[in-house]
Amino acid sequence: MAMNVGSSGEDDLMMEINTTPLIDVMLVMLIMLIITIPIQTHAVKLDMPQNTPAKPLAKPVVVQIDIAPDNAVMWNGERLPNREALETRLSAAGKADPQPELHIKPNKDASYAPVAMVLAESQRLGLTKLGIVGSEQFLQWRWCWRSRSAWD
Repeated sequence: MAMNVGSSGEDDLMMEINTTPLIDVMLVMLIMLIITIPIQTHAVKLDMPQNTPAKPLAKPVVVQIDIAPDNAVMWNGERLPNREALETRLSAAGKADPQPELHIKPNKDASYAPVAMVLAESQRLGLTKLGIVGSEQFLQWRWCWRSRSAWD
């Protein structure tokens, strides 16, 4: 059942099998097999632990440390007279359980020295929950490289 194209002088028989109908029948059988296999739904029963509501967390104590434009340090709005008063309050806060959160809010006109002093004393006395708040006031200032001056 083979076709010989061209004219060669010899009458040779083609001994090859045509595989196209065989492949077609195999594909049809494969599709029938896929369609007739029932969809297997496996349900696995698991004993999951029940969710117990967690106890509500207590709000942490927050201490607001403000640095005024005249570089004065204020503890929750109360002006501290000297560095020793700050050290006393920071050491008491460091020994408290749980430690309070220290929110340090420097004024944009204050120098860096009192801020660095508060950070250093807090670290030295073992306070770990520190945060600098009020940074949005510094976003208004931009540096102009051409004129080397700050502008609004």
